Amino acid sequence: MDARAQALREWAGAILDFDLDGERAVLNWQAVAGDASTRRYFRLTTEQQSWICVDAPPATEKNPEFLQVRSILAEAGILVPELLGVAAEQGFLLLSDLGQQLLLPLLNAETVSAHYARALDTLFSMQRIQLQKQGLPDYSAALLREELQRFPQWFCSELLGVDVGGASGQLLRRFEERLIESARAQPQVFVHRDFHSRNLMPQADDSLGVIDFQDALVGPICYDLVSLLRDCYIRWPRSQVREWALAYRQRLLQAELCPAVEEAEFMRWFDWIGLQRHLKVLGNFARLAQRDGRSQYLQDLPLVLAYIHEVLDQYAEFAEIKDWFAAQLTPRIERQPWSSPA
Repeated sequence: MDARAQALREWAGAILDFDLDGERAVLNWQAVAGDASTRRYFRLTTEQQSWICVDAPPATEKNPEFLQVRSILAEAGILVPELLGVAAEQGFLLLSDLGQQLLLPLLNAETVSAHYARALDTLFSMQRIQLQKQGLPDYSAALLREELQRFPQWFCSELLGVDVGGASGQLLRRFEERLIESARAQPQVFVHRDFHSRNLMPQADDSLGVIDFQDALVGPICYDLVSLLRDCYIRWPRSQVREWALAYRQRLLQAELCPAVEEAEFMRWFDWIGLQRHLKVLGNFARLAQRDGRSQYLQDLPLVLAYIHEVLDQYAEFAEIKDWFAAQLTPRIERQPWSSPA
């Protein structure tokens, strides 16, 4: 056990009033699979109960944001980990344990409708949060642009070795601005920003826990919807995704959370913010592999690429970028060891 993990264990034990080396010793201290950040998670377990200990170095992690959003969600009735202790200067958190069951491995053609009904209920509750006094930052055009630019930098240039200067760069910038304009035109609501099957935790009482919410912002109403329905780790038939999305649109209209846009316009919002998200994900996953040596994320690229092609194929406005993708990127992609049909 390294020094930070040892310090975290001792700090958590003091809060819980355990003698870690005596008769009341904790029975188990186990590392828990984490996410794409530098945070580390450990499960502290006795015969009766367990807790999650988080090592979140304050120099790199959004600990104040985590605490703020956790409070907002809890007040809205969303199931999130309970905060039992925090050492801000050290970057230590002690949380209640929502268990080990993620939504992803439970999903199949027979179960998905029931699970997604619960997930969409949770999303709806989040989007009803009154944001006026919450102080969440805006999903600004500058941030949307910065995220989109990870695609040419990390996926195209660093991973594939494709030159994205000159005419290619100009084409990509026009494409980016069109996506940003669409994102900013949508109603702006609470956005989790990573609302998918690996961040949702079914509970024994049929409730659904939500984790990894520290990046939440006020942003496009379709962002979390497309994150769930076009999940980067599992795919559903296009017709089913459209059916789910439009049923959710009707729910938003009835609650007056969305103006009375036609189905085609709502699906344009959904598709185009999905493009923004999936291009960002290509950049993020490539960066994790190239910069951080976390090459396991490359295996998820084919599905993300499939989503991008699905949308580019639907809209005449994207004919030029679709042709550029086919000419400049596809030949390089097909030579990659991770490349395979999604």
